Amino acid sequence: MRLVLATANPDKVAEISALLTGVELAPRPPGLPEVEESGQTLEENARLKARAVGEATGEPAVADDTGLEVAALSGAPGVRSSRYAGEDASYGDNVAKLLGALEGVSERRARFRTVALVSFPDGREVLAEGTVEGAITDEPRGEQGFGYDPVFAPDGGGGHTFGEMTLEQKGTLSHRARAFRKMAALLTSP
Repeated sequence: MRLVLATANPDKVAEISALLTGVELAPRPPGLPEVEESGQTLEENARLKARAVGEATGEPAVADDTGLEVAALSGAPGVRSSRYAGEDASYGDNVAKLLGALEGVSERRARFRTVALVSFPDGREVLAEGTVEGAITDEPRGEQGFGYDPVFAPDGGGGHTFGEMTLEQKGTLSHRARAFRKMAALLTSP
């Protein structure tokens, strides 16, 4: 089976390519416009992206959307995680805003949640979700990963942040890994 990746983010491409085994992945064609993530949920955003790329290419497309949900912030930044500090925010901007919002807060439990979705030209969809529980650290640690990885210490990670883990180590615990492993099983099962 061949799927077109809806993401052009090189960090996500590397992770997804390592996780979605048994499936041929094609890169997002150059020149496709960015899809506005106007959904109110992670599932809606994943669907918007997969459908747009699928319609543009005529092929099945795979997309995901991920949110960091912090208990002390009533689930924020959630669906707006990549735009938490503004539409053109960098990873560093988002992390700085998050740490500022949690300054002086002792309850730092959080979870990462990924929704992965494949949209087929005939309208069928395959959906898989993955989550990982953890906590937000007081300051960034590590140079690996991307996004909030330097401030998220997953349960079962020995106190290390995703930013301190190799891609392989992160792949044993992460939300995206769990979602795309489920997706691979759904797509390759008879």
